[in-house]
Amino acid sequence: MTDVYRALAKHLDNLPGGYPATENGVELRILKRLFTPEEAELATCLSMLPERVSAIARRTGRDPSMLAEMLEKMALKGLIFRRSKKDEKAYSAAMFVIGIWEYHLNDLDEGLVRDVNAYLPYIAREVWMKHETQHLRVVPISKTLTAEATVASYDDAEQLIKQQSKIVVQPCICRKEHEIAGEKCDYPVEVCLSFGTAAYYYEENKLGRDISVAEALEILETGRKAGLVIQPGNAQQSVNICMCCGCCCQALKNLKAFEKPALAIHSNYFAQVDEDNCTACGVCAERCHMDAITMGETARVNPDRCIGCGVCVPECPTDAMLYLQKASPDRYVPPKHVAETYLRMAKERGLFRPYMSKK
Repeated sequence: MTDVYRALAKHLDNLPGGYPATENGVELRILKRLFTPEEAELATCLSMLPERVSAIARRTGRDPSMLAEMLEKMALKGLIFRRSKKDEKAYSAAMFVIGIWEYHLNDLDEGLVRDVNAYLPYIAREVWMKHETQHLRVVPISKTLTAEATVASYDDAEQLIKQQSKIVVQPCICRKEHEIAGEKCDYPVEVCLSFGTAAYYYEENKLGRDISVAEALEILETGRKAGLVIQPGNAQQSVNICMCCGCCCQALKNLKAFEKPALAIHSNYFAQVDEDNCTACGVCAERCHMDAITMGETARVNPDRCIGCGVCVPECPTDAMLYLQKASPDRYVPPKHVAETYLRMAKERGLFRPYMSKK
């Protein structure tokens, strides 16, 4: 039985997000909690290219009706991804992060939370910190940029929302699982947004609720006022926006443990202190999610730790905290589409297109 889970673990590791093996086997324990042996075996037959049931049946030699039932069951369980269009469904593999883990928003338990929290730091070390292209990026949280700054549409959270025709809001899985672990924080929970195909999946799986553009903008403002880090998906046409905190967010929390988290974040902005105006009140340091600000006679920003989120800026009582745009040569231009993001991630991991191949 263990062999089928090892095969699934290897299959997931061949997807862009990775699923590296560990010495203690925690990654296998997670899969055994989530997949039956039959589900694990079928999952290894799927690539990230969406396929109709008929195509998967022909390729795998399975009975179409039985296959359709099993694929839909797995999609509802959050084990694979489903794309629905004009009453036709197509199924594809899901990465562990962002993917399978987030799709278990409604059925978390202490055992799964414990194992995933033990495993994600390993993914952070072995995948996130070793490769350039990340799942998420950071965009401005305030309108306090200098007059010279020109904000691209893909760096403007409001514009990302306004161009959507389908939006679903769901609770933050990171805050939910931390509450289960007895580490509840005070930040708002229902603040994660999904768009387009991803939004339909969340809605169909009852993981979130459909909202209007106006309500999505109100939720964005709630996140801003709370001091959350705004992180859209790493593409110009993002399929999601996360609003993250350094205490719960698995990406930020694990990056925070490294000496230079700024190196693993895509951001076009940075914070800087106007020492003449700074009174060393400490508000900025309290709001910083990355421990990037230290206090002396004035505040000091460590550029190796600053991820350019801007949450330190709005609450500065003397306007001493400046939010600046990086010079043109240092600005990050995200891939146009999520598929291009995944191709970059796969290429950097030495995989390139295998995750798109059908067995």
